[in-house]
Amino acid sequence: MSALPAPNAAAWAEAVRRGDLDPLDGVRAALARARQLDPGLNALLHLDAEGAEDAARALRERLRRGEDPGPLAGVPLVVKNNIAVAGWKLTCGSRILGDFASTFTATVVERLRAAGAIPIAASNLDEFAMGASTENSAFGPARNPFRTDLVPGGSSGGSAVSVAAGYAPFALGSETGGSVRQPASFCGLFGLKPTYGCLSRYGLVAFASSLDQIGVFGRGARDLALAFDAAAGRDRADSTTLAEPVEPCVPQLGRGVDGMRVGLLANSFAAGVEDTTQQRVRAAAEALRAAGARLAETQFPYEEAVVPTYYLLNTAEASSNLARFDGIRYGLRAEDARQLRDLYLRSRDAGFGPEVKRRILLGTFSLSAGYYDQYFTAALKARTLVVRAYLDLFRKFDLLLGATTPTPAFRLGEKSDDPVAMYLCDIFTCSANLGGVPAVNVPAGLGADGLPRGVQLTGRHRGEAALLRAAAVLEQALGGCPPLPQAAARALAA
Repeated sequence: MSALPAPNAAAWAEAVRRGDLDPLDGVRAALARARQLDPGLNALLHLDAEGAEDAARALRERLRRGEDPGPLAGVPLVVKNNIAVAGWKLTCGSRILGDFASTFTATVVERLRAAGAIPIAASNLDEFAMGASTENSAFGPARNPFRTDLVPGGSSGGSAVSVAAGYAPFALGSETGGSVRQPASFCGLFGLKPTYGCLSRYGLVAFASSLDQIGVFGRGARDLALAFDAAAGRDRADSTTLAEPVEPCVPQLGRGVDGMRVGLLANSFAAGVEDTTQQRVRAAAEALRAAGARLAETQFPYEEAVVPTYYLLNTAEASSNLARFDGIRYGLRAEDARQLRDLYLRSRDAGFGPEVKRRILLGTFSLSAGYYDQYFTAALKARTLVVRAYLDLFRKFDLLLGATTPTPAFRLGEKSDDPVAMYLCDIFTCSANLGGVPAVNVPAGLGADGLPRGVQLTGRHRGEAALLRAAAVLEQALGGCPPLPQAAARALAA
């Protein structure tokens, strides 16, 4: 089984710019690895070999003419399949969309293409990004490359697996409550959730519009910085994008953390957080202290209310956003319906999976007369408290450090029959989405069980540059992305 030509996106792009790596050879190597390994991992829903090779040839011609190939020159990119790419099927991991193919490309993908990246594949996901394990896909679960009996996390599990298994150096996911950071932790990767509004959502299929944000997986802090700098900024097609210019991250990566005030979240050492994860958070704290940061322990308030608030809001917004999938305009349509109402009911019943139906029902209930104020309005008020809590914390600190997840990856099927246990996977991640602030998972090595652990850094609004500076320090101190164990790599290649 051959490895990719470069260990990360930054090194890949540099090799292409220097002329050491032909873009077409690089793309073909990525495609070959995906074809070889994905039958055992089910991370991909579509592989666009023809389009990727055409893009590589076009880039090779630009290089021949002496044109600037861009900061992500020739780097293969995997795109979560709830993000539109023209001509690709856009399934959202659901039956309801049938054979629908997008007629346009998401702004973030267009901007990464303009920076030289080459989309090669669409990745598997929990249906409509609703899940924490990538088990809810209509196309079967994705599997963790470190141990294939384990989940990769979710909902962006296919993108995480693609990078961890070496199909591509970086990938796009979407974040509503931790769907990039949690699988990044489970698969030993860097995973960035940007500030709400820094990246355009145009072309991202809506789940919970006030929480959704496109995020990035990579194999180093520089990978995330390159992708963020290329993709961020105002987009007239998305009125929620921020009008203020975005501070570039790449130029600041080497500045370190000397003098930074870092709050160490006591929540990460509570009951229910496994010992190895607690140890890795403390090791990360000591690494930042050794690099000159000023550490102090702090507490995130309202911890008990964060998960219920998040799920009340995301289900309410999902019940509204998913009303558009009716079997009339596109996608799956029931054939045996006799009346229009019957067509709606049968098409949606056949097209949506159990978790999506559960969330639509919960959301419809919380928005219904007699319960709106008791649940939805109360959740909006609780969200305001979360926003204020972050404002208060960032008056004292520049960054917050804690655990990304309470445990490492769990077994396939382990939490499938217990929705509450699955929802609690988001306990350390969903507050950043409620607050609209950026956060990043940083790999923290393997435990004695051979599974990756991660730590989470959270920054202030529009604070990606400082966030990734600290992530770069921890990358050096904690060792970066762990390689797949040789036994796992051999098993996948067999």
